[in-house]
Amino acid sequence: MNEFLFVVVPYICLTTFVVGHLWRYRYDKFGWTTRSSQLYENRLLRIGSPLFHFGMLGVVGGHIIGLLVPQSWTDAVGISEHSYHVVAVTGGLLAGAAALVGMVILIYRRRTVGPVFSATTRMDKVMYAFLAVVIALGMWNTIAGSIMTVGGEYNYREGVSVWYRSFLAFQPDASLMATAPLGFQLHALFAFGLFALWPFTRLVHVFSAPVGYLTRPYIVYRTRDDQLGSHRPRRGWDRISQ
Repeated sequence: MNEFLFVVVPYICLTTFVVGHLWRYRYDKFGWTTRSSQLYENRLLRIGSPLFHFGMLGVVGGHIIGLLVPQSWTDAVGISEHSYHVVAVTGGLLAGAAALVGMVILIYRRRTVGPVFSATTRMDKVMYAFLAVVIALGMWNTIAGSIMTVGGEYNYREGVSVWYRSFLAFQPDASLMATAPLGFQLHALFAFGLFALWPFTRLVHVFSAPVGYLTRPYIVYRTRDDQLGSHRPRRGWDRISQ
């Protein structure tokens, strides 16, 4: 069962994540969007969206450091385990709280604003449920892990983090997760479930960037002025006949 839960299931989810994005981009480019609802309501969105997105940036950054940077590296540069732990717990709780509060505001907005609720799909609801569970479990693990680490019972950097790096190296060691507390196990499983859902939700916009704006021509506006100047028009500016 441990091999199935912490080796087979994560690889299935990540395969779905990669193949699903390729399929979505190939066959549903017009659906590759956030499906913005800003025109329907803006007051709550201005509060909830920055809280959620900046909070998630902190959460993702903390996971990258906590999972991918071995404890031996931080020890080598003189960062004690206590100092690392204080920064990780403080930053993790602040980022997680911001993301959670922002998400609650966005869900409240989506549920109470009629046009926004009408534009909500079933997949959106499933995605929000998984995301809420992942964030809540992550915050619980931060608090509970802090208490247990002080008591000397469990250090995720010697268990979960090592498992994750072995997983990415295609040499997964399921026993490392089998001995982790239940909260960490559920957090990992729900997170991989969210990765599997990702390509089929509005979360695909995370991989979108307006790179084309850097090289596209200027927007051409009509003018009634016949005198456009003596200099040659710049690229992208073509005179429109009256």
